[in-house]
Amino acid sequence: MNGPKIYFTIPLFGGIDITQTTVSSFVVMVLLCVAAIVLGRDLQKRPGRRQVLVEKAVTMLYDMVESTMGKHNSYWTPYIGALFLSSMCGSFIGMTGIFRSATADLSTTVTWALMTSFLCWGCSIKRNGVGGWLKGFTEPIVVMTPMNLVSEIAQPISMAFRHFGNIAGGSVLTSLVYSALATVSAAVLGLVGKSFVVGILILVIGAALLYSGVKSKKMARKIFGVVFVATGALSLLGLTGVPYLEVGVPGILSLYFDIFSGGVQALVFSLLTMVYVGNACPPPQEA
Repeated sequence: MNGPKIYFTIPLFGGIDITQTTVSSFVVMVLLCVAAIVLGRDLQKRPGRRQVLVEKAVTMLYDMVESTMGKHNSYWTPYIGALFLSSMCGSFIGMTGIFRSATADLSTTVTWALMTSFLCWGCSIKRNGVGGWLKGFTEPIVVMTPMNLVSEIAQPISMAFRHFGNIAGGSVLTSLVYSALATVSAAVLGLVGKSFVVGILILVIGAALLYSGVKSKKMARKIFGVVFVATGALSLLGLTGVPYLEVGVPGILSLYFDIFSGGVQALVFSLLTMVYVGNACPPPQEA
């Protein structure tokens, strides 16, 4: 697995590279803008199904932000929602096979993490002033200053690498599984294809397993029957280069690495952002 490819370079400011990540990010941005326009138009006092679902999702988002950051920070909800959807859709777009996952590029997650850090610093400066913000690095004692500085630096680094590592790691594992299954497919078909009798035998065994699985409603027999039938048929036809074992198994892995992991990482990143920004924006009475 390689890094994002560079499609072309804009000759401005020393050259601006337009990479796969840039294209994926802009596609996600356009899709989210179009979805917001379509779902937010023609609002009625007596809502239909679409409006009810949208209002329910927005209400849940506001409740989550208020319960995590406090009701006084509810104005952060649009930003948290945009961050969550951008992260989740940026991971899911890699499943199209056309675009690369935007979150599989470290530059994307680093940018989001730095945005969170700048927001925290900005809120602290707004509340305490520059002097009060700097004073926070030396409290409770001056000896703690290096630890406080390390903590501030480690915050965006940990957020960025956690999100990037999970998405990129899933993509790497899926690519390795594809390569391994293609190799196994070629090896099995090459071995079976050496003998016409063996090919017929495997085809008959597969048909028997498939028939038995259908009659007894056993999923395992159906799966093995399909695999044996495909092995026998492809070997008899001489199609030893067909990576037929890639069908099904990568799809199951994709349910975890692309869908489940992408959704979880988007939620975790958003929750961490809410916690960090919420700590920097305490209620007025606490401030």
